[in-house]
Amino acid sequence: MPRSLPPSTRAGATSRPHETPVSVGPAVLDAAFQAHERPLWNLCYRMTGVAADADDLVQETFLRAMERPPARPESDLRPWLVRVAMNLARDLLRRRRRAPGIWLPSPIETGEDAAPAYEPSRTEGRYDLLESCTFAFLLALEALTPQQRAVLLLRDVFDYSVEETAQALDLSVPNVKTTHHRARRAMTAYDTSRRPPTRALQEETLRVLGELTRALVHGDAPAIEALLASDVRTVTDGGAFHAARKPIVGRKRVAHFYRRLAELGGGNARVSMRMLNGLPGLVMTLTDSKPGYPPHGIIHIDLDDDGKVRTIHSVLATGKLTAIRFD
Repeated sequence: MPRSLPPSTRAGATSRPHETPVSVGPAVLDAAFQAHERPLWNLCYRMTGVAADADDLVQETFLRAMERPPARPESDLRPWLVRVAMNLARDLLRRRRRAPGIWLPSPIETGEDAAPAYEPSRTEGRYDLLESCTFAFLLALEALTPQQRAVLLLRDVFDYSVEETAQALDLSVPNVKTTHHRARRAMTAYDTSRRPPTRALQEETLRVLGELTRALVHGDAPAIEALLASDVRTVTDGGAFHAARKPIVGRKRVAHFYRRLAELGGGNARVSMRMLNGLPGLVMTLTDSKPGYPPHGIIHIDLDDDGKVRTIHSVLATGKLTAIRFD
């Protein structure tokens, strides 16, 4: 069951004063869930960056459909469901932005054999679906307000018109246009260094990740450093586990950090390479993890234009790993 969320008058305010909502039957809801669950999940994941939150938001949206159905359930339910989901997601983001500490997105598997396979390949927007679930994109969205984030996703990822976006978010058309302009301006830094996950980038990332893994296994400090950019940084989202509490910056410091982790892990870690958020990443299981240390984790890297590792993201928090299969 999803976490309890406070009632949202906006989410339920779809009935006109002279209309009485009618009951939505199980068959209608089941058909709606089958048709709309994946698109809603895609939207909620990009709004929150957390797979478990997206699961909860989708479930809560359909609970609202049962408890406070739209006035005309025989019509297309998707616009109404999107409106409810977006209201719930914006409320969640407003609460989350007050939380201190390091934050990273939760990883999802995006390979052809991933389970669950959430990601179709493209939309017609400015950013396709695969790019819009990359760590770089999701982290760039953190600079936006919840409303800017919602407008940018609907307009530039899901290819909504201005009018459709205004209806989905209960905004005026001029407000959508202004918010969209500000959101795009806030994405300038991302767009400047943007590297969409093309097949060529995926293959290059796979090669570098393989070399980095071999260098770590052999404790080869010079080989590790040779793969890192001079200004490389690593960020670890460890949740309640022992982890770096702030970013580590610089080639030597990052190389030392991961070399020490490899030494501590010894030969007891099972590691596999999977497609995570559009790019190859490492999925790890520590077979005899000690108290305070995580049993599972993932490592995700981004490359710069020279093919050097510019960022390493480690997600260890159990609540962030719900969409990853561990063998």
